Amino acid sequence: MINLHDKKFKALSNSDNGEVSADTIFHYRQKGKVIWATYEGGDVLFGTLSGRITNDQLEFTYQHQNLQGAFMTGHCTTVIKKENDKLKLHETWQWTSGDQSEGTSTLIEV
Repeated sequence: MINLHDKKFKALSNSDNGEVSADTIFHYRQKGKVIWATYEGGDVLFGTLSGRITNDQLEFTYQHQNLQGAFMTGHCTTVIKKENDKLKLHETWQWTSGDQSEGTSTLIEV
């Protein structure tokens, strides 16, 4: 199983309806199959996510407060791949707040 404990990631790409950017840093923790992270930067004041890891996939829910003061929530499914000794997270997500739109992002280990 892949271990994400104490790894940091930033966005390489995100759908236009997303709020995460290359200025947003995710700090992951892991205990067994449980994963969680904090994230902040760019349009995100502060956020948390919580979920599980199964083989090379993550499932989690997320919540954050953006620069406009709105609280945003959603859920995400992620496929983890290793490229050039770095982990990449290929995410498919959907807002559960606001317009409930869907999107995709790619994060890379920093």
